[in-house]
Amino acid sequence: MKLVNIFEAITVLTVLVFFVPLRWKQTLCLALSLAISAITGYWAFQNLVNHSTVVEKLSLPFWFHSSLLEIDPLSSFFLLVISFGTLTSILYSSGYLKPYERSKTRQEFALHYFWLIWLQIAMTLVVILHEGLPFLVAWEIMSISSFMLVIFEAEKKEILHTGIYYLIQMHVALFFVLAAFTLVEAKTGISGFDGLAIYFKEYASIPMFLLFFAGFGIKAGFIPLHSWLPHAHPAAPSHVSGLMSGTMIKMGIYGILRVVSYLQFDLLEIGTIILLVSLISSVFGVFFAIFQHDLKKMLAFHSIENIGIIGIGIGTGLIGKAINNPTICLLGFTGAILHVVNHSLFKSLLFYCAGSVYSQCHSRDINELGGLIKKMPSTAVFFLFASVAICGLPPLNGFISEFLIYKGFFSGLGSDIYVSLLFLGGITGLTLTGGLAVFCFTKAFGVVFLGAARTSKVDHAQEVSPSMLLPKFLIGILIATIGLLSFLFLPTIAGIAAIYLPSGMELPQNPFGSVLTNLSISLGLFVVVLTVVFILRAWQQKRQIIAQGPTWGCGYSAGDFRHQYTSTTFADNLNRMTSAFSGVETHYVPIPKEDVFPKAKRHYETHQYDQLEKLLILKPSKFLLNIMEKFVVLRSGKIQHYILYGLGFILLAAFLTIVNVI
Repeated sequence: MKLVNIFEAITVLTVLVFFVPLRWKQTLCLALSLAISAITGYWAFQNLVNHSTVVEKLSLPFWFHSSLLEIDPLSSFFLLVISFGTLTSILYSSGYLKPYERSKTRQEFALHYFWLIWLQIAMTLVVILHEGLPFLVAWEIMSISSFMLVIFEAEKKEILHTGIYYLIQMHVALFFVLAAFTLVEAKTGISGFDGLAIYFKEYASIPMFLLFFAGFGIKAGFIPLHSWLPHAHPAAPSHVSGLMSGTMIKMGIYGILRVVSYLQFDLLEIGTIILLVSLISSVFGVFFAIFQHDLKKMLAFHSIENIGIIGIGIGTGLIGKAINNPTICLLGFTGAILHVVNHSLFKSLLFYCAGSVYSQCHSRDINELGGLIKKMPSTAVFFLFASVAICGLPPLNGFISEFLIYKGFFSGLGSDIYVSLLFLGGITGLTLTGGLAVFCFTKAFGVVFLGAARTSKVDHAQEVSPSMLLPKFLIGILIATIGLLSFLFLPTIAGIAAIYLPSGMELPQNPFGSVLTNLSISLGLFVVVLTVVFILRAWQQKRQIIAQGPTWGCGYSAGDFRHQYTSTTFADNLNRMTSAFSGVETHYVPIPKEDVFPKAKRHYETHQYDQLEKLLILKPSKFLLNIMEKFVVLRSGKIQHYILYGLGFILLAAFLTIVNVI
């Protein structure tokens, strides 16, 4: 039996999750996921080692016709990301969903795990199907399965509303991709991605690329196509949020990378478009994140930021290809592809930590937390670890991918004035993004884990179970390994990026020279020095009497939790400087100066509203709704009126045909 037949059998066996006892559902889901990961991992390994495309014939019972699975280097990379992301999500779900056993039925758990494994299957099919119709079917299954996972707590009206909002936008994305494939097939006679090579050779590239970019960009979350993302991630269970943010939105990046690989003309213009949109996404993504009170919503905006960083790498690489500079091309695409896996790791880890905090405190409001490092020390360490990584600080993995993109920028500063200005702007934007990320995670870690508890919700918090710590530990190992031993991974990543090199150029034997080795040695020495310092500190502390007490109040003995910085006050100065863009609205009646002893109670509250969502989606939607409401009068409920409408339409069509309009 071929591996593809086993893969087909696994898709059928997913229905068993409805029949096994509750205690076995997660185990069965994990076993099926491991089996899929083993098959796809073998395909990926076979491709990356043998350097030849693996082709299999898929014939699922519900499929329209037999489809070819094509596993090339780009597919192989994404298969590995999907497998690891899904496995950690399922592992984490065991402990996270435990409290829901009191409120959820056996059938609801079965549905949840069924769609969780089908999300992995759908993402797997998305990256290995090249034909148009099968790809779109897999894309639709991915959207439906993620929608079903988002509405796990559908009894809450706001979560169901969020799920529908998400599903609508996913179908808008599907429309753009469907329209693009349809136009390509109409012009070339070839369905799917394979027709793009002919299309981009004979027809204008920019309009077709923009059509694909709109569809895949909605899934990825580029600004201004991002509005679903800050709503869906907080609504979903944390293991689903980690999988969606860490892995699923990368399917949009996969689509863009796949389309870009076929481009032949207008490379500089398209690269500029990608770079500018990505810079806006990265800067505004982290900027909006700073003003969030909801911990998971803050992380969702950081997904937009990191999608922007990946896009910056893609844009940089494409510009390098346009000016026939293989070094810039390789650095840009390698940095982008590496950041795909880096973001999948530290973002899922951050969501798992946020889920652990929520499971213990039953709150995602940063202003209601505080002092959790004393009650949840392991979770606090993992959150800090992932925060360092997402900020692009050494010695962890985020630093390596951003370093490559920076190196690509600096390598291009000696080019013509247009490219130099673009890259100078890219350096400025990426630097600003990194600085704001440090600012944001300093706020998040400090307010959530340090200081004193702000509310009673923290009182009964304790460290989560080992089943919720294990996936964090596995992710942490990979984050540190990629950061410290990047020279082991980057030749493979560079081999994948080599498909974007200018025509006729091959990947050099040692594409990065001794830079990565020297970088790893430097980072290793940094870790050694840091370890020695901590060992000396621990040795010195052994001779001291360690006493524990309340958080220091700066000499003010009457202080309480209200005198600490909150999420709002931490970002207040930035809000004052950027109030025209931040979208922060304050609800507060100020106390007049002459009111020395105010008697009336005051309530202070702030909310951050997405200005782009309001301008580009909510206002146009409200305008269209108002127009449509004017036609409600046509719904009279009388059958003779409906017959008249149909007759009128037929007469109008006949008239337009006679005058040769249609």
